Amino acid sequence: MTDAVRDPAVQALRELGAQLDRTLTDLTEARRRVDQLERLRASGLSWHEIVAQEERPLVVEALTRALDDLGTVGGRFRREEARALQREEVSITRIGKLFGVSRQRVSAILHETPRPPRQPGGGLSAGR
Repeated sequence: MTDAVRDPAVQALRELGAQLDRTLTDLTEARRRVDQLERLRASGLSWHEIVAQEERPLVVEALTRALDDLGTVGGRFRREEARALQREEVSITRIGKLFGVSRQRVSAILHETPRPPRQPGGGLSAGR
């Protein structure tokens, strides 16, 4: 087994790629829904009528969830990447420069407790 296969940063990178795919799908659906909401408003419906009949989750709820999930998975990759750099004996100061953050922020990233990932399927396309 190669080092790359066992590398937690590579696993986190793969998870980030999968989350990006899910987020792109959700954002594409959100864009479709925005167009739909615009058409409904232009047709003369009130906002109350529109929201009352809007598919669940509401477009803003789905966007919030998609961006939160992307942030969680992106943070996990950043943490694993920082840990990988530290294992390669890169200083915290240098990691901070590479990431564009302070050495104190790098220290916090390295000591963060990861949030558990949400189960896939909670985006806009899941409410159908």
